[in-house]
Amino acid sequence: MGQTLLIVESPAKAKTIEKYLGRNYKVLASMGHLRDLPKSQFGIDIENNFSPKYINIRGKGDLIKQLKTAAKKADRVLLATDPDREGEAIAWHLATMLDLPTGQKDRVVFNEITKDAIKEAVKNPREIAIPVVDAQQGRRLLDRIVGYKLSPLLWKKVRWGLSAGRVQSVAVRLICDREAEIEAFISEEYWTIDTKLSKELKSTLFDGNVTQYQGKKLGISSEKEAKFHQQNLEKSEAKVKSVEKKSRKRNPQPPFTTSTLQQDASRKLGYGARKTMQIAQQLYEGLSVGSHGQMGLITYMRTDSTRVSETATTEARGWLEAKYGKEYLPSKPPVYGKKKDAQDAHEAVRPSLASLAPEEAKPFLSNDQYKLYDLIWRRFMASQMEAALYDQMTIVTTAGDYEIRSNASKLKFAGFTAIYEESKDEKEKKEQMNLPDFTAGDFIHIRKIEPEQHFTQPPPRYNEASLIKLMEEKGIGRPSTYAPTIETIIARKYVERVQKQFHPTDLGKIVVDLLKEYFPRIVDVDFTAKMEDALDGIEEKNSSYQEVLAEFYGPFETAVVKAEEEIGKIDVSTEPEVTDVPCENCAQMMVIKQGRFGTFMACPNYPECKTTKPIVKETGVACPLCKEGMIVERRSKKGKKFWGCSRYPECTCVSWDEPQLENCPTCGHFMTKKFNRTQCGNLECSTREKKETTKKVASPAKKTATKKAATTTKKKAAPKATTAKASGLKKTIEKVKKVAKKE
Repeated sequence: MGQTLLIVESPAKAKTIEKYLGRNYKVLASMGHLRDLPKSQFGIDIENNFSPKYINIRGKGDLIKQLKTAAKKADRVLLATDPDREGEAIAWHLATMLDLPTGQKDRVVFNEITKDAIKEAVKNPREIAIPVVDAQQGRRLLDRIVGYKLSPLLWKKVRWGLSAGRVQSVAVRLICDREAEIEAFISEEYWTIDTKLSKELKSTLFDGNVTQYQGKKLGISSEKEAKFHQQNLEKSEAKVKSVEKKSRKRNPQPPFTTSTLQQDASRKLGYGARKTMQIAQQLYEGLSVGSHGQMGLITYMRTDSTRVSETATTEARGWLEAKYGKEYLPSKPPVYGKKKDAQDAHEAVRPSLASLAPEEAKPFLSNDQYKLYDLIWRRFMASQMEAALYDQMTIVTTAGDYEIRSNASKLKFAGFTAIYEESKDEKEKKEQMNLPDFTAGDFIHIRKIEPEQHFTQPPPRYNEASLIKLMEEKGIGRPSTYAPTIETIIARKYVERVQKQFHPTDLGKIVVDLLKEYFPRIVDVDFTAKMEDALDGIEEKNSSYQEVLAEFYGPFETAVVKAEEEIGKIDVSTEPEVTDVPCENCAQMMVIKQGRFGTFMACPNYPECKTTKPIVKETGVACPLCKEGMIVERRSKKGKKFWGCSRYPECTCVSWDEPQLENCPTCGHFMTKKFNRTQCGNLECSTREKKETTKKVASPAKKTATKKAATTTKKKAAPKATTAKASGLKKTIEKVKKVAKKE
């Protein structure tokens, strides 16, 4: 038998596959694309039906020569590039460069790098799928048209080095639109009333939320109204109106797609989309795992499908039955529906070997590889398991004109949660309590009534996970484009990532406004989604890429000509704001600059003078340590907020918790806000963690009792206040300093 040359994309994959195929196979890597459109010119002949001009990529000459030499020596050449559009196009370019006969069955495709999958794929090669290649070409040429026509326009009219893209411009617009919503948002006050209830006067308390007043949903917009309702409730007798018990089923999530993997890795592991895909690539291409040898640990990671092969399902069910028992498996394997617009070319992202548990693989993986593999493995295995069951109980209580609702649930059967638990929010955690047994008509004791002030919040800024989710929902881009799109808009300084949230820069807003005025289709979400569908249609033979490009190009070229004529030079050079603070080194007045964690003061003579100063935000709270300075807001080197004395370094008073204007009645130290509570900033003060932050209205009787208790406590604690204060401050400062060093 003669030698077969198998060409893949990456050296890591080549190393893994060569071990499976034996000495009659030589496996080489193309290192991605070998041909592309030229960087120095447009590269598309518009007049000749959008014919592309491909050239060999600079720096790959030796590799191309090596592949050609190997191909001539081989009796057979197989092209095993990645199983997606880009991979199909690379295979087509390779076939052209190596002079392989047209229509020959030389394309090998596999979804996982395991010995069986590779051998099966090599036995069943197919022809290169030209419609898939055309779909990739259409996308590449369209992106070149948009980029090479718009980017020079932005260089000329706005600033050198900018770029515009079919997907990136829409992503920036989404971030800008969200920022506009936030800026236009007007916060409104509202109140809720929570209660603490019990069956007997001395029995365990449980929560109840006041939901209705006189048969209508309770809506409170002021403290006055809250007091009114509280006083009414204090006079009311409470009885159980109804008790409802039922079972609730919670189904597992489907296995990961590219998008959901990136979202979950961002939420649970703190990984960016690029990092997630890099680690997933390593797991897919193959690693040495003990007795298993060199193997790919997961299936192909660029997919929009939740489909799972029958073989993988059977293997997973066998492992789960042995580990947990038959009751944890549904009678039939679950079938997850195809998502709208999903290409469904590949399976979901899953472990190649379901029986390879993360703990078994851990010794052979890096920490990042282990964490991502663990996430993928657990999500997949959970997707094949039975639903979790909960006993849910709802008690509806009437108190005069009011209705109070108490909810609780208890896990009855773990199901898939035995292996994979999604994060719970505070509300869900709160509901994981037991409620006493009641029947309709039973009396209930209202032990506490707690009105609480809130303010409506603007919509949150997008983070990486939420932006990817939105792009997927809107049909903007495809699985392979999410990570590079986010990288590009940050690199172009259209957006900034501040504490994991995306903020548009002034430059980003200017570019989006310009594109909205002159190229509305380029930044239109619906148009971009329809264009994605049109490109997908090329693969399905609904149209040719030339037809799609021709339909787009005419109106677009007209818009470019109009913009060239009408847009003047846009000045985006923002003169820095000059302060009245002189530089300590050169006496120049410092200017305000924008940094990674917000604004700061810097010397205008940079880089000759590199003096910087933080812009401190005053709190109005006097320093309890030195008595001379004021407590101001600062940031650590990693951007984390903390508060300290304005006289630093002379005074080293610091706190991680936000100071409040009120002082502790016991020791005189300022109170601090932490999560949903205020507490004394002095670690040794007896009043710590006893005072609520949220504004709550107490009854007149409670107010009197509290006042008396506070007076008594103050009198008793007065002699020790100074000592406790000094000792507590010292401990607080030492604690914060230790954390600051780590930061």
